[in-house]
Amino acid sequence: MDVQDLKSPQLYINRELSLLEFNQRVLAQAYDEAVPLLERLRFLCIASGNLDEFFEIRVAGLKQLQELGSGLIAADGLTVAEQLGAIHGRAERLVAEQYRCLNEILLPRLAARDILLLGHEEWSAAARDWLERYFDREVAPVLSPLGLDPARPFPRIQNKSLNFIVSLEGRDAFGRDSELAIVQAPRSLPRVVPVPIEGAQRVLVLLTGIVEAFVRRLFSGIRVLGCYQFRLTRNSDLFVDEEEIDDLRRALEGELAHRRYGAAVRLETSSDCPEDIVQFLQRQFALGEQDTYRMPGPVNLNRLSAVYDLVPRPDLKYPAFTPGLPARLSGGTDLFAAIRQKDVLLHHPYQSFAPVMDFLRQAAGDPQVLAIKQTLYRAGSDSPIVDALVSAAAAGKDVTVIIELRARFDEEANIELSNRLQEAGAHVMYGVVGYKTHAKLAMVVRREPGGIRRYCHLGTGNYHPRTARQYTDYGLFTCRDEVGQDVHELFLELTSLTRTPRLKCLLQSPFGLHEAMLAKIDREAEHARAGRPARIIAKMNALVEQQSIEALYRAARAGVKIDLIVRGVCALRPLVPGVSENIEVRSIVGRFLEHSRVFFFENGGNGEIYCASADWMERNFFHRVEVAFPIERDAHRQRILEELLLALRDNTQAWRLLSDGSYERLGGADETRISVQAELLARHAAGSLFGAGGVA
Repeated sequence: MDVQDLKSPQLYINRELSLLEFNQRVLAQAYDEAVPLLERLRFLCIASGNLDEFFEIRVAGLKQLQELGSGLIAADGLTVAEQLGAIHGRAERLVAEQYRCLNEILLPRLAARDILLLGHEEWSAAARDWLERYFDREVAPVLSPLGLDPARPFPRIQNKSLNFIVSLEGRDAFGRDSELAIVQAPRSLPRVVPVPIEGAQRVLVLLTGIVEAFVRRLFSGIRVLGCYQFRLTRNSDLFVDEEEIDDLRRALEGELAHRRYGAAVRLETSSDCPEDIVQFLQRQFALGEQDTYRMPGPVNLNRLSAVYDLVPRPDLKYPAFTPGLPARLSGGTDLFAAIRQKDVLLHHPYQSFAPVMDFLRQAAGDPQVLAIKQTLYRAGSDSPIVDALVSAAAAGKDVTVIIELRARFDEEANIELSNRLQEAGAHVMYGVVGYKTHAKLAMVVRREPGGIRRYCHLGTGNYHPRTARQYTDYGLFTCRDEVGQDVHELFLELTSLTRTPRLKCLLQSPFGLHEAMLAKIDREAEHARAGRPARIIAKMNALVEQQSIEALYRAARAGVKIDLIVRGVCALRPLVPGVSENIEVRSIVGRFLEHSRVFFFENGGNGEIYCASADWMERNFFHRVEVAFPIERDAHRQRILEELLLALRDNTQAWRLLSDGSYERLGGADETRISVQAELLARHAAGSLFGAGGVA
């Protein structure tokens, strides 16, 4: 390997294969005996859902490039065709492991705990009688079998919908030969059905089993030879030529209708589906063997997530916890007074998201508040954040909201939120043409005796109360003048025609964030060469941007110790002699989704910490509006650094990236088990985050 050439393909890990490796780590949670049983089932469902999205977006994009004859070469040197071939092989192994986990481990363990997920061949006579009545009453009335012949062509199949292809023999009422029919299961039908059985056992049946058992009742006088599940995954990326449209919202509304019928990218069938029928389906969707996956069980494992809510067994789930509150924010505190006293730092989900919602609710009801400005990327369809903004607008406040309509898979919800806010009188903007607004900002403008004061909240995660219970993120409240002025300038940039602002303390993409991160990495290298303290700890969701990776390689060569905590995709290849011996990469996968982006630079002993909305990816640096904000209070910097160092000691949920692109799980039988998530939960329960009395 030419270690002098930092662009050498041998120094990079393929992005797509790295993403599949992340899914392998998620799936490992389903195999983990230390994880509660129903949580293991949830991790299996998450892995299945992740794989769906991978095909809908990543594989779909590669297939488009292939159809266009693209000669694009990935950073690791693979062509598009080579990537698709490697993806198929890796995805097949993942699918096999998913079903082995379900069939050989989870289902037997659930049965041992009196939770029975039964196929139709396992039903008792009483269960079969009840399910037959259920089929006649609830299922059959909404099914529409579609026979296939020249007058009735193959129907359009929606993205990820549940379907059955039925093999038939005989003649229908018009004397036509019947060979094949399609039965599409409406999405209104529950995929998991609880069967009322007396006793301690809880019996659950999948819709697939019900249809397969009673499908013959839909074809009177015709012999049913077989009934086989199949599912189609389609390209779900939306394309809107923003330079050719006058109304982004209307354009997206039109595109959303087409998402269900994008280009086919993957075919899943039940493993018992005859080969001639599989080939027939492949022809219908113009797919080949490399696009086909045969499933030894239900074709959509993600639907099993319903089991978690249908089974009230807290003994098989993670223990409940109550997020804490800093002492200064408890007991109905005036939030504005608390923020004036000093900055407040929150770490979700260990600390409550309620103060963020209270911040906006208090602003809505405060007669001294003149204006509220907010960015929303993902907020959820029933958002208390939006409720507060609507109340503020109704109370006569000047409310401006930047809603990102193109937040993937949340487009429809965000369109509905924008309509609601506009009806309430808020000013709703959709950001900047060509750039997604991903920054997490809220600002309240308040008239006070000393003049106008701006109160700001800046975060690493979305303004979404549900995900704030599931994702780890930092949020900062401050009323420092320089931050308020920077946030004000950013909102002006997003809502009006202004020049790029000169920011005093915040870093923004696409203007300057990338350059600033590179400069800080290079500064650490200079410190190391001069013999001064030099270290980088960077925590993010993904690391793929090539210039950033090259800068990290240069810094490592200069002697900088670099620790990267990258939850998902990592294209950097660590531990390569002569290039990256000083770089270690780990991924933490546990109860909570590690979502915060935090960057520590030792800076010769004058350490800096930035929190950010941005990962180190091309899209975040160059095609999105992102914000990184400095942590100024010494207590906050110390707390975040200690939490980063604790994450680097994790040997329970941490995985170490090896130079060949594979991951090894850390920890041995003789080691004291350390889990950063469990430790932070325990410290929160003790009321002492790092001995600081719940430092705010």
